[in-house]
Amino acid sequence: MIPLLEQYPLLAEKLPYVSLGEFPTPVAKLHRLGEDIGVENLYLKRDDVSGKLYGGNKTRKLEFILGHALRTDAKAVFAFGFAGSNHAVATAIYAQQVGLKSISMLMPQPNAQYVRRNLLMSHYCGAELHQHRNVPLVIMGTFYQILRHKLRYGYSPQVIPPGGSSPLGATGFVNAAFELKEQIMSGELPEPDRIYVALGTTGTAVGLMLGLKAANLKSRVISVRVADEQFANVRKMVTLFHETNSFLCSLDPSFPAFKISEKDIAITHDFFGERYALFTEEGMEAVTRMEKEEGITLDGTYTGKAVAALIADAQKHVLRDQIVLFWNTYNSRDFSNALSTVDYRQLPRCFHRYFEEEVQPLDRLSGKGGRI
Repeated sequence: MIPLLEQYPLLAEKLPYVSLGEFPTPVAKLHRLGEDIGVENLYLKRDDVSGKLYGGNKTRKLEFILGHALRTDAKAVFAFGFAGSNHAVATAIYAQQVGLKSISMLMPQPNAQYVRRNLLMSHYCGAELHQHRNVPLVIMGTFYQILRHKLRYGYSPQVIPPGGSSPLGATGFVNAAFELKEQIMSGELPEPDRIYVALGTTGTAVGLMLGLKAANLKSRVISVRVADEQFANVRKMVTLFHETNSFLCSLDPSFPAFKISEKDIAITHDFFGERYALFTEEGMEAVTRMEKEEGITLDGTYTGKAVAALIADAQKHVLRDQIVLFWNTYNSRDFSNALSTVDYRQLPRCFHRYFEEEVQPLDRLSGKGGRI
């Protein structure tokens, strides 16, 4: 049984849950990078191997989200994101595993190798793919697809919030904090002073913050914004924190209740770049550095920017004598063998341009945007 449910048996009775991942994920000390940047106690939480089929942070969220879909007899689920959405491909992979259909409602983004890979893998897993230019059109398209599925198939697909960032999804990272505490207690790492994590739709960081408080850990979450501020901001984080806390308390009154305010949130904004999914020089330098010094693969959209923020703090001597943990939310599972059987021309025509046009310059220079 996972740590959160062991700690709160009433949650085990009431929370919808389906096992998808391989937990606990390992912790590793980053000796070479730590020595290079002057952080003696630098650790990595390897959620990149959180699942046998697909790693990254989405596996933890989907264990509860798809658990709810199964409990409520859903037949299909919606996933929202941009064309290369890790959430959309993770949902496609794990929905197929548990017998659900996945429908991806996507928006355009700068091109990268990982966009191609994720689109092909989603198609390979039977996901239905749609692209719309902006959020209002995605909303309209979703209503159309709900009506279409209801009339044609007799059911309405269940909506998963963007990034899986809902009280249910964030619960996956409440549990992750309890998992981390067990690893601290067993001596795998000392209790971190700071935990750096990429901030997209906020569910990962918020779940960790709540879980750390509930587990009585003092670690401070440093959220590095990698998405537009309308999606990643302190107001949204405070709201999701209290919603998730109230949700868990409603299921088990013994779960502790907390109050936080905007001043309790630490967001680093300086590494986002010009727009979502547009790689930055600092981010790609961090990607290259992590690969060269530790053999760990990061990406240019999320984790590279988060590590760039960590390195910058180290260079400013902010992290001197601190115990620092970087939470790797990227997927490092290689599914290139599966993709060798898929032709991009099988995808809806609106996605062909990602295969026929060049990837963005920093992805071309590094070759680290993602395997295909």
